[in-house]
This record gives sequence, C-alpha cells and structure tokens, in this order.
Amino acid sequence: MKIGIAADHAGFEQKQQLHKQLKEQGFDIIDYGATSYDASDDYPDIIKPLGLALAKGEVERGIAICGSGVGVSVAANKIPGVRAALITETYSAHQGVEHDDMNLLCLGGRVIGPQLIWELVDAFLKAQYIGEGRFQRRLDKIIALEQQFGTIKNID
Repeated sequence: MKIGIAADHAGFEQKQQLHKQLKEQGFDIIDYGATSYDASDDYPDIIKPLGLALAKGEVERGIAICGSGVGVSVAANKIPGVRAALITETYSAHQGVEHDDMNLLCLGGRVIGPQLIWELVDAFLKAQYIGEGRFQRRLDKIIALEQQFGTIKNID
C-alpha cells in the first residue's frame, strides 16, 4: 500500500518517527512535508500536496499531523475526493475506513503520544472499506454533496 504522510511543525517529530515505523513495516511511503522543522509553517500549505495526491489516486491512504489534528482535518476536507477525520481512538480509526471510506487519518501531535499514534495508524491501515449496501449508498451521497457544492464560490 502506498501511504502519504504530512505534518506541520507541531507534528514534525511524530511524522519523522511514523515514517521510520511505516518503512520498517514494508509500506511504500511518500513524505509530502514538512521536510524540516519550521516553527512558522502553516498546516494548509502542508496538507495541500498530500490531499491532492489522495484525490488523484497517487497514494491510497494518507496520514496528516498538526498540533491538535483539527487544522489538517478542516483543510484537507476542502479538497474534493479527500475524506479526512481527526481520530483519537482505535474504533473510529478502522470504522471510518470500513463505513465511510475515510482515506486521510488526521492526528494531533501535541495531544496524543507515540504509542497511541501507532495504534491508530495500524487500525487505519488494516481496515478495508465495506463498499456495499448502506455504506455505498451513504458514500454516494457524500460524493454527490461534494459535486454539488464543491465549486460554489458564494453561498447565500
């Protein structure tokens, strides 16, 4: 599985450690940045290349880390084709993939530790989308919303 990872300054150290762990597990990893610690970087700039890679199918899954995980989640979900969620426990890490075809795991580098980060990543990467019945019906509705509202410039 090809995995993309990205982090701003608040998740940089966790991303570096995660990159090493994923490589040791045999995953093909593409690091979308930051490539060095920069206390003044901004999470929207960091998440954009990873989100676009997900939307284009260049990577199968993504992992993004910022201080709380909220910023990268909000920014990533602006990119059509990205289904990102801030996850803090293992049930949602796998259920988000199984039921909602979540393709981007967002984590808070300042609020959870390395052991939990690894457990969440492991659950996320082992999960598979069910893709039938109510799950596909719901995903189709999400995609329709994205298509309907994804290009609106001004909403009344």
